[in-house]
Amino acid sequence: MSQEQEKKLAAETAAALVQEGMIIGLGTGSTAAFAIQKLGARIREGLHIQCVPTSEWTAQRAREENIPLIDFSQTTHIDLTLDGADEFDADLKLIGGGGGALFREKIVAAASQQLVIFADATKRVARLGRFPLPVEVNPYGWQVVAERITRLGARVTLRQKDGKPFISDNHGLILDCAFGEIPDPPTLEEKLKHVVGVMETGLFVGMANRIILAEGTSVWHLTR
Repeated sequence: MSQEQEKKLAAETAAALVQEGMIIGLGTGSTAAFAIQKLGARIREGLHIQCVPTSEWTAQRAREENIPLIDFSQTTHIDLTLDGADEFDADLKLIGGGGGALFREKIVAAASQQLVIFADATKRVARLGRFPLPVEVNPYGWQVVAERITRLGARVTLRQKDGKPFISDNHGLILDCAFGEIPDPPTLEEKLKHVVGVMETGLFVGMANRIILAEGTSVWHLTR
């Protein structure tokens, strides 16, 4: 089974957890797109839900599926958030935000009763850090922030798109920070949050309740 097929299997398995009347957080990225499509199909079959998107990208794809969207002016409680991850470890610590939506993804996850992550087999790692850690920063003085993060041991790259700096939905910049293996994600998270100018990091520590992992034709449910 290909990686894309594993992504689809994991995402559709996660979408099957959604129940009538729920408020759902919808993640961002190529794996999340499969879950959005599945939810659209379930809505056409009669499911009634409302969804909070984590990015403009997600909102557009949800509208294409006629998924009802709301925002935090209408609710501050989310029953279940479905999202992908760039990598995860055995303790369900994650790196997310590869799609550049980490700030909103984290706000939605924090408002959720449950955060369910779905992924293909390539996303499982023994220790976080193979994937560069995205860190969203304020554009003003980003060079100073990048220098401070470099001092923490990272090789820092300003994310580009079409030859220009990538701008998030929050008008922030993304620094992709290659730390190598991260032995203590909570401590790194704390250090990064103390760097003035950092808006959010792609470390999701103690947030995921379940990871749905597709490996070949098998699906594994990993819980804390």
